[in-house]
Amino acid sequence: EVVQDILESLDAQNRARLQSVLSYPEESVGALMDFDLVSIREDVTLEVALRYLRRFDELPANTDMIFVVDRDDYLRGTLPLQRLLVNDPETEVVAVMNREMVSFEPENEASEAAQAFERYDLVSAPVVTKEGKLIGRLTVDQVVDFIREQADEDVLQQAGLREEEDLFASVWKSAKNRSPWLAINLVTAFIASRVIDVFQGSIKQLVVLATLQAIVAGIGGNSGNQTLTLIVRGLALGQIQTANARRLISKELGVSAVNGAIWGGVLGLLVSFWYGSSGHLNSLALGAVVMGAAMLNLLVGALVGIVVPLTMLKFGRDPAVGSSVILTFVTDSMGFFLLLGLATLFLL
Repeated sequence: EVVQDILESLDAQNRARLQSVLSYPEESVGALMDFDLVSIREDVTLEVALRYLRRFDELPANTDMIFVVDRDDYLRGTLPLQRLLVNDPETEVVAVMNREMVSFEPENEASEAAQAFERYDLVSAPVVTKEGKLIGRLTVDQVVDFIREQADEDVLQQAGLREEEDLFASVWKSAKNRSPWLAINLVTAFIASRVIDVFQGSIKQLVVLATLQAIVAGIGGNSGNQTLTLIVRGLALGQIQTANARRLISKELGVSAVNGAIWGGVLGLLVSFWYGSSGHLNSLALGAVVMGAAMLNLLVGALVGIVVPLTMLKFGRDPAVGSSVILTFVTDSMGFFLLLGLATLFLL
C-alpha cells in the first residue's frame, strides 16, 4: 500500500522510473541505478556542451563525466569533465570523448558492479540495455550503500540472525527469529560434550584437564574465526577463485602453524610453570601436551574456516550463514578430543 501511494503521488515520468527500478531483483544493478544524469549528443561542440551545463542550477551528485549518446540515446562514449574544460571549445565531442568505458546492464549483479567500482576507482558508470541504450547510471554512493548493507547482513547472518530482525520487535517475534540457530547450536554443543564423556576416566585421574580444555578449544575457535572472516570477505569481494584456493589454504595453514608454535609454546610454558609445584604431576609433559593440542587445534580452526564457506558456496548456499556455528562445533569437539586424547596417551 505504501509503494502504491508513492507511485500515485509521482508524475508519469518518475512513476515509470520507479516502476522500472522495482521490477529488477533486489541485488541487481537495476535496483540501484539512478536516473539523474547528464547526457549530450556526440555531434555537438564542447562550447555547446558547456552552455548546456550552465543551464543546470546544480549538477547531479557524483557527476564526473557526461554520457555521450546518438540521436536514439544509444551510448557512444563518455566525456570526462576535465576533457571538457581543457580542450578547444570548437572541438566536437566525438573527437575527445572516451570510447573505452565500463558500463553495466540492469540485470548485472550489484556485487560484480561493486568489484568493478573498486578495481577501476569509478565515481559513476552508465547503465545500458542489452542493445546499448542509455537508461541510467550507477554512482559510488549507491555502491557504498550496497556494500554497507551487505556487510550488515553478513554480520547478522554469522550470528544466526535474520536481515529483517527489528531491534524493537516484540519479544515473541524476536525469540522466534533467533530460535533455529540456537537449536542447531544446542545440538552441536551436546555432541561436543559427548567427547568429554568418553574421557571421563582421564579427567578423574587428572582434574587439571577440565580447566585446560576450554583454553585449547577457545584458541582454536578464535583462530578459525579470523580465517573465516577473511574468507567470507574475500568471497564477497570476488578475490577468491578456484585458481588461488589451494595457495590460500596453504597460506592460512602456514599462518596457523606459526601462531600455534608461538602461542602454543607460550601456553605450554605457562602451564608447566603454574602446575610445576604439583609433586605428583609431570608439569613439563603436561605443558608439552597442552602445546601440541593447541597447535593442532589452531590448524583445525584454520582449515575449517576455509573449507566450510567454500563448500557452502559450492552448493549454492550463503557462506556467511551458519559458518560460525559449524566452526565452533568442530573446534570445540577437536579441542576437547586433542587435549584429552594426548593426555590419555602420554600422561596416564
